Amino acid sequence: MRVALHTRVRADRIEAYESAHREVPAELTAAIRAAGVTAWTIWRSGTELFHVIDCADYARLLAELEHLPVNIAWQARMAELLDAVHDYSGAGAEAGLPVVWTL
Repeated sequence: MRVALHTRVRADRIEAYESAHREVPAELTAAIRAAGVTAWTIWRSGTELFHVIDCADYARLLAELEHLPVNIAWQARMAELLDAVHDYSGAGAEAGLPVVWTL
């Protein structure tokens, strides 16, 4: 399945956000892959962030990451950089952007 998400980085934290993503912990990327993600891309337009995730089951991904210490630490780090964060609880599975058109 493919899921699109929207978050927003704080205007004064763009460089820190991009720097953090050059250093995503290997333990976290391994956990994301183990939870069924085959690709995760983030685009930025100004402060707007758009994520596209290809995964087996997005709800399963969230469930597997929600209580994982490395993800909890990463989300705390991201919370300092973002104005609009993503919900990594089970309720977050419904937060994907609706598909409007595909080719």
